[in-house]
Amino acid sequence: MPTILLIDDDAQLGPPLAVYFQRFDLTLVCALRPSTGLARLREGGIDAAILDVMLPEMDGFELCRTIRKESDVPIIMLTARGDVMDRVVGLELGADDYLPKPFEPRELVARMQTVLRRRTITAPALARLLFDGLTIDPTTRSVQRQGEVIELTSTEFDLLHLLAREAGKVFSRDDILNSLRGHDVELFTRAVDIVVSRLRKKLEPLDAIKTMRNAGYALALARVQA
Repeated sequence: MPTILLIDDDAQLGPPLAVYFQRFDLTLVCALRPSTGLARLREGGIDAAILDVMLPEMDGFELCRTIRKESDVPIIMLTARGDVMDRVVGLELGADDYLPKPFEPRELVARMQTVLRRRTITAPALARLLFDGLTIDPTTRSVQRQGEVIELTSTEFDLLHLLAREAGKVFSRDDILNSLRGHDVELFTRAVDIVVSRLRKKLEPLDAIKTMRNAGYALALARVQA
């Protein structure tokens, strides 16, 4: 049963949400402060995290940035205002999804199930993918650029793996969002462009992802044999 860490200073939110999550075979553990949440995360055994933006000690954005320095655990951010810029900043920092408050518990569960599902790769997709200057290992979810291991967020890895499985094929922004998120979200174009931009920077100096005007994105590296 996956264990989810909720970091939110609302003491009234966690207990009923934990009961609701149990109905879907998800264990929810709660932390009221970022420092407590980070300590729990470092103990291990956490499969995903839910972060509130408005927190004591540090806000959710800083907390997301801190977690991303240590872990690629899937992150869903809760934005109290539902502000577009809050969501954009969260994505830029490596969050996998976002949900404005107030939210329906069923929608939060659905989004959590989606990010967890993206972690489960079927057997035919487990083979290492080798390109000129790039190695992608779905089993360990690791990527090497010119022999050097690079750190990717969960979303960045899933996007790269999607493009790499059918290198040269052009994926539209809607294709990418439908594959990676599995449900309708706002900021369709902006969300994909943000993740692609982050991924491109991490893959430099490789010119790996091409933008096809009015069409989408494609992996442009040459495949090599093992």
